[in-house]
Amino acid sequence: MLAIDVENLRKEYAVQVNRTGLSGALRDLFKRQYRTVTAVNDISFQIPTGEICGYIGENGAGKSTTIKMLTGILVPTSGKVVVGGYVPYKEREAFVRGIGVVFGQRSQLWWDIGVIESFQLLRKVYRVPEAEFRARLDELTERLQLAELLNRPVRKLSLGQRMRCELAASLLHNPAILFLDEPTIGLDIVVKTEIRSFLKTLNKQYGTTILLTTHDLQDIEALCSRVIMLDDGQIIYDGGLDELKARWGKGKEIVFHFTSPVEAPRLAELTAGLTVEWRRENDVTASVWVPAEETSISEVLSRVTASLPIADIRIVETNTDDIVREIYKSGSAAGQREGVPV
Repeated sequence: MLAIDVENLRKEYAVQVNRTGLSGALRDLFKRQYRTVTAVNDISFQIPTGEICGYIGENGAGKSTTIKMLTGILVPTSGKVVVGGYVPYKEREAFVRGIGVVFGQRSQLWWDIGVIESFQLLRKVYRVPEAEFRARLDELTERLQLAELLNRPVRKLSLGQRMRCELAASLLHNPAILFLDEPTIGLDIVVKTEIRSFLKTLNKQYGTTILLTTHDLQDIEALCSRVIMLDDGQIIYDGGLDELKARWGKGKEIVFHFTSPVEAPRLAELTAGLTVEWRRENDVTASVWVPAEETSISEVLSRVTASLPIADIRIVETNTDDIVREIYKSGSAAGQREGVPV
């Protein structure tokens, strides 16, 4: 069963073109000129129930515009969008009861009143029965460690505390689908880790479908098995995170810790004939870069371990941050769009 079904979704905006000079400004007063900007350009994807999917792209790629159409905030220019069995912008009142939304830079909590009072107001908005609300609140309070925060005004919370409360607010009505737009922006690593752990547990326990947009690709690595990459309003990649690494990763680094000092010429001798690059950190630690599809990691490992005493070995993969940064920097994504699953 599909939680989200999007087909040829498009969103265009009319943007005013300002003419130059005093005469141009005067003409703009009486007759304005506009140009059409396409923020989302005929994208299609489907997300099954219970999946955690990462939705990534540079600033201006169309991520937030997509989320706003999926949540019914914006009306598409054209195309089909069905979320939880509803067309979001047409059946909004019934639709919002089945979704939760967290915008990292916007709050759904009232600034000057206690957190618990905001929760009570949201209970009435979503028409959650009191007994069900109490049970859900108790669970969220325990899992997100909110007990000491419930009676504080939102303006007195730290950013990490507020984001935990925002998550709870979005889940009070037990939605089947959760939209997260930059949920960990500005948070320290401890709070990020707590939120990621909570989201994984939520998905596992309740089968909650999660669509996550973020610039922090560690969120993607920690939570998502699938990633959709957007560039200039178009999908340039839709598939598994492992496949993305395999397709765009340039290789792996093997870090060796030896039990006794090893000279650089000896390391080069052991891997003679292989396309690798050695770097010595000190007398007993060295790393070797193994390019993808050129050299076998197993061959490098077997040659080195057969000849030198090893204390420890660590294999470091190219991380998702590096891969995505390289795609956008080099323009490779646009150049290899053909054949990429969309």
